[in-house]
Amino acid sequence: MRLELIAATTETRKKQEEMLQKFESKTENKIEGNERNNIVKFDELSSRLQSIEEGAEKFYGNTMSLIARDTNNAASSKTMKQFKLRNVFENVNTFYEHASKFSEKKDHHNINWIVGIHRLNNNLRLYLFCEPKAASDEWSIRTVLEFKVVGPNQSVLIRKRENCYQNSLGAGFRHFLAWEDMEKWFLVDGNLSVEVKVTIIETTGLGKEKIRVFDESQKDVSDVILVVGDTKFYVLKMYLAAQSSVFKTLLLGNFTESKQSEVKLSGIDSDDFHYFLEVLYGEPAIDDSNVEDVLLLADMYDAPTAIRKCEEFLLKESEKDLEKKLEIATRCNLEKLKDNCGSGLSYIRSTDFFD
Repeated sequence: MRLELIAATTETRKKQEEMLQKFESKTENKIEGNERNNIVKFDELSSRLQSIEEGAEKFYGNTMSLIARDTNNAASSKTMKQFKLRNVFENVNTFYEHASKFSEKKDHHNINWIVGIHRLNNNLRLYLFCEPKAASDEWSIRTVLEFKVVGPNQSVLIRKRENCYQNSLGAGFRHFLAWEDMEKWFLVDGNLSVEVKVTIIETTGLGKEKIRVFDESQKDVSDVILVVGDTKFYVLKMYLAAQSSVFKTLLLGNFTESKQSEVKLSGIDSDDFHYFLEVLYGEPAIDDSNVEDVLLLADMYDAPTAIRKCEEFLLKESEKDLEKKLEIATRCNLEKLKDNCGSGLSYIRSTDFFD
């Protein structure tokens, strides 16, 4: 029965994606064909689809820990490094040729992200820049980017692309939209609303120094190999099962995976998983560069000790600002951190009143 319900959930997601793709294609074709008066306004439909998706995600999250065969698919969705950047660029109607504006830096996964707009050859250009806070000489961030401009009555235009960042140069669209069409259809009181949905697929060269090894040198004290991408982690089933209900189901349950000497885990980053294992094995591996990603894995694998350690770090040691902490607390349901951030924000607002 659970497998049938998960199949239905997957089919629902597929239909949502197909419908949104049809709307996006329809919007772009009309713009390219100069039929500007028929830009799609589908805020009500988007809201309905979002409601369906949220319901599907809630059901999917509740069932994934019970069905070990679907653990990897669930991991791909729940631990996915995905976020949205929103910015309103003011006085865009006064832009001259070659003029540019940039958003403030936003920290996600220890990377600063900056949205930029530019007027060139009477086209609107949209870009997204990234600046890793800690990176080796050779680093990369493979992403899927979805750029969206939002006009009156929630009229939208969406364009997607994949990009692999290997430097801090921007990625996006050189010809997102003709400037006159942007002014006609998307400006509100001279301002332009831009959203960028970012999905990080893979990173290299961003990890900090490792404390513990889980390589082949640990073969004699391990009984299973967890495979993440091209990296193999030699670990003990019973130890991980004691730390995580999902690992207990996956490695000790009555499923094919529990009988295998190697178990492949999909949809996660090998560096993030290494730090997560270090935390499970009692190492002081958490810092501001990895706490967000370790916490996502701890939440997905239902590892309460690791969750508690991440929350304690964010409460007592982290230098992240209150807004970022509250975002993390809300995503992972950290009640103590939520209360702490709420009190801190209230204090800031009250002191600002008297400045």
